[in-house]
Amino acid sequence: MVAQLGASAIAARAHEELFSYWAALRRCGRLPARGDISPEAFKRLLPTVSLIDVLRDGPGLDYRLRLAGTGLFPVYGREITGLTLGEVYSGGARDYWRTELDAVVQDRRPRVGSHNLAWRGAAHVSTLWLRLPLASDGVNVDMILGYDAVIGLHSERRTTFSGIRAA
Repeated sequence: MVAQLGASAIAARAHEELFSYWAALRRCGRLPARGDISPEAFKRLLPTVSLIDVLRDGPGLDYRLRLAGTGLFPVYGREITGLTLGEVYSGGARDYWRTELDAVVQDRRPRVGSHNLAWRGAAHVSTLWLRLPLASDGVNVDMILGYDAVIGLHSERRTTFSGIRAA
């Protein structure tokens, strides 16, 4: 429990760091674009960073993981880069993420929360997540920058994995 509280505090600091970086890129109320983002600015967070494309090809929105950091592989047990929301999640987990990502797109505002991986048979693992809207034209969200701090993922050497590594 103490390790998880420590990991949660580390995650909160990482969220603040990435949010502050994103907010500093906003100009006159306009959202930053993917081209404004410099991964070097948050290098230590990259293992659990994701870029999510907003797909507007059907009656509703869909989402594709353009990029998923290497630290997300042990969380999902496979590579998820290039997969759509429905290919990564099913049932309630898919609905949860669709609701959250739709809100980022519609409200043009960041969202933060936690999500338990019980749906994947890993009830002891949770993510503390942050999703930040990006817009090529500064207005219409066409991509989402994500960060996930992973809490409770066991490895041989550590009992928690925060998703944060030294540069």
